[in-house]
Amino acid sequence: MAPKKKGVSILGATGSIGTSAIDVIRNNKEHFFVTALAAKSSWEVLLPLVIEFEPSIVVLTDVAAASALESNLPQSQKCRVMSGNKALDLAATADNTDITLCACSGAIGLKSTVAAIKAGIDIALANKEVLVAGGKYVTELVKKHKVKLLPVDSEHSAIFQAISGRSEDVSKIILTASGGPFYGKSCEDLKRVTLKDALKHPNWSMGHKITIDSATLMNKGLEVIEAHWLFSVDYDNIDVVVHQQSIIHSLVEMKDTSVIAQLGLPDMRLPIQYALSWPERFVSKQYPSLDLIKIGTMTFLEPDLKAFPALRLAYESGKAGKSFSTVLNSSNEIAVEAFVSKKISFTAISHVVEEVLNKHIPVDVDSLDVIIETDEWARNCAHDIIDSM
Repeated sequence: MAPKKKGVSILGATGSIGTSAIDVIRNNKEHFFVTALAAKSSWEVLLPLVIEFEPSIVVLTDVAAASALESNLPQSQKCRVMSGNKALDLAATADNTDITLCACSGAIGLKSTVAAIKAGIDIALANKEVLVAGGKYVTELVKKHKVKLLPVDSEHSAIFQAISGRSEDVSKIILTASGGPFYGKSCEDLKRVTLKDALKHPNWSMGHKITIDSATLMNKGLEVIEAHWLFSVDYDNIDVVVHQQSIIHSLVEMKDTSVIAQLGLPDMRLPIQYALSWPERFVSKQYPSLDLIKIGTMTFLEPDLKAFPALRLAYESGKAGKSFSTVLNSSNEIAVEAFVSKKISFTAISHVVEEVLNKHIPVDVDSLDVIIETDEWARNCAHDIIDSM
């Protein structure tokens, strides 16, 4: 008997992860169908996807965009079109959904992820901010509702695959970082970085937010915190190495000092497909194989915490516990937005985050309300600091 097709809800359907997930589903229609699609405002991108995949629910958080989509849908298309952030919860928990892919950028994905968990739906997590902002709360919910939390980030997927049921044997996690476009630059060099420079990632094609986070190394810092919650590994046992070729996606050292690595070309469709198909592994004839002879050389370097203080701030926030990583995440989002808007310099991003962290009085992160209140405080504080610069 053929295995049951999985219903997939995609939050962030028009972003880089969302469009890669659409490609995975398109190439595996015998295994998956789409129950819901959600995006921010790109209704023109969403329209053909709605027609192709016929989800039961479509959400655009922008009200005008939702209205435009609804006006342009064929009359024969039977789906509910909704708007606003609250509607994301309905997309995350759409009828017949087996797994919700949380690929919307930033803390906005937290509430809808929580809604899906409470509904007993498995989570394919591409939004690392969910665990950075609410790691303790979210992981406890996952245990309570007995759902799977499956990593989509290439690094965490690599760790998940390398551990493969041997969590008790893990001694250390080694996260690889591409180093972004500025590895090797001095603090003085980084003061002259432009937005155009920061958006030129050497290996990956991603959205603005994650590309800039990769340039500051904040993205790797957020991944350190996410790895702590996903795999229950102490921060002192999570290392970061710069691997500019982005072929080894991460490594796990076992207690006997054996090291297991997961390798592959830098293509997000592979970890997305594994998260959606788990515990199965589907044939992927449409993706190129890794040719090690062509790769030739792989290098490993130490991250420069002086030039890239964001990684240091992430480690410090994670180790400090309580609400510090929530504040780290929220203040970073505001600082990145300010850099994109050309209100602050590239190096000021980490400065703003550190200033907010220094002003923060920590609280226990034991409810969604606390996370939301802390998030709002951190954003307001970051805005105040930016306005005074």
